[in-house]
Amino acid sequence: MAGISRTGWLVAAALLTLFTAILFAMGRPPICPCGTVSLWHGVVQSNQNSQQISDWYSFSHVIHGFIFYGLSRWLIPRRPLWVALALAIGIEGAWEILENSSIIIDRYREVTMAYGYAGDSILNSVSDTLFMMLGFLAASRMRWWATLGLAIVFELFTLWAIRDNLTLNVLMLVSPVEAIKEWQAGG
Repeated sequence: MAGISRTGWLVAAALLTLFTAILFAMGRPPICPCGTVSLWHGVVQSNQNSQQISDWYSFSHVIHGFIFYGLSRWLIPRRPLWVALALAIGIEGAWEILENSSIIIDRYREVTMAYGYAGDSILNSVSDTLFMMLGFLAASRMRWWATLGLAIVFELFTLWAIRDNLTLNVLMLVSPVEAIKEWQAGG
């Protein structure tokens, strides 16, 4: 399978720029309000979660890329890879914008383990999209079973490490289960 063309990379950069501009217009902080920038922040219940370049939820964004790649090859198999990647960036960017709206921020605070969540910094939202792109491009080079296996490893690892993962995050956002919320809180 061919890689991403120059046109594809230009489209990806334009989409990332547009999405960044929208987050700025929404008033999102460019970096962590704490004033620091770090490569990794591993404390979920802290004011720096979803503020730095990477965190435990970066694994979920890589899985988004796996999913978007698989869906694109199923739904638009004859389209160039860069078209599928552009669509994936559009979907991920739309999610990041929605995720930083008051309706989703309030929902996360209400029903998930993200107590005190105030949304993402722009740095974190753009990094999340880059992690999705990494997952998309990795999936384009791996066999489907290796991609699926790696997604399962990521899900089990983050479940073990922080009592959360993509599956639980979606479940708790859409249809919260009180017993899961209590377990995630350490109960």
